[in-house]
Amino acid sequence: MRSLLVITNAEAGTSDEERLAEAMAVLREDASVEVARTANPGELDGVLHRAGGRTVVVAGGDGSLHAVVTALYKRHELAGATLALLPMGTGNDFARGNQIPLEIEDAARLVLTGEPRPVDLLVDETGNIVVNNVHVGVGAQASRKGHKWKGRLGAIGVGKANLGKLGYPIGALLSAFHPPSWRLRVELDGTVVNDVNRPVLMVAIGNGSNVGGGTELNPDADTEDGVLDVMISRAVSPMAKLGYAARLRKGEHDERDDVLTLRGRSVKVSGDEFWLSADGEVSGPERSRSWRLEPAAYSMILP
Repeated sequence: MRSLLVITNAEAGTSDEERLAEAMAVLREDASVEVARTANPGELDGVLHRAGGRTVVVAGGDGSLHAVVTALYKRHELAGATLALLPMGTGNDFARGNQIPLEIEDAARLVLTGEPRPVDLLVDETGNIVVNNVHVGVGAQASRKGHKWKGRLGAIGVGKANLGKLGYPIGALLSAFHPPSWRLRVELDGTVVNDVNRPVLMVAIGNGSNVGGGTELNPDADTEDGVLDVMISRAVSPMAKLGYAARLRKGEHDERDDVLTLRGRSVKVSGDEFWLSADGEVSGPERSRSWRLEPAAYSMILP
């Protein structure tokens, strides 16, 4: 019988507890399951210390997955780990990009029947990791403004309908009133692909494709393909920004002439002061940051 360690947020609300119970009923049909509730990195580290060879099942959203992968990476245990995901966040972008079912019972069945496959990881020069996607520019600004709305709206919902996922679109709308541009130098595998004389609206580096609860920022990104996808938007005039936003909603922004899409193994962004959003967590301001791909960094149970 398979042995599973399910890690969930100790501060989860009643609706999350109900969904978790639904998932546990499925998992316990064919697996030995321990549920561990953690509230901080110290507790998470203690739980992972006793994981042994069990599959670690993250019951949470992109932030929870990021926290578990970060902890395993810092413990130098990520390479030998097998993870699975029960998507219980507001955005669930990693799940969306990797065809993990958003229905909790279907996701639990995937944990039992899916295939462990090697997935890639982004690591920056400070040792911080990115599981899904990192972007700078107007997208990060939207995330900064949307974060408070995500918190305010997250408590509003009925059943499986939760308004927290509207945080990113609201942030993007607020950013559109004063959309700036940045003069950034972007280097891909050591080659300059955008210099400071070409202002940009945003730069997105995708291991995964989705951000903000389903926006396909890097539509062709694949966590298993051994390369990172870079999208550079040069849509800085007022009309260009409107056109870019309209195409972005449809996932067709990469077809625009002022959008550059590239692939590689490492990327460096430098120039004007910028904020960045990595797996939904906003940090900064920065003047320079670089990321490299670690292919097949760990195993994830996927369809």
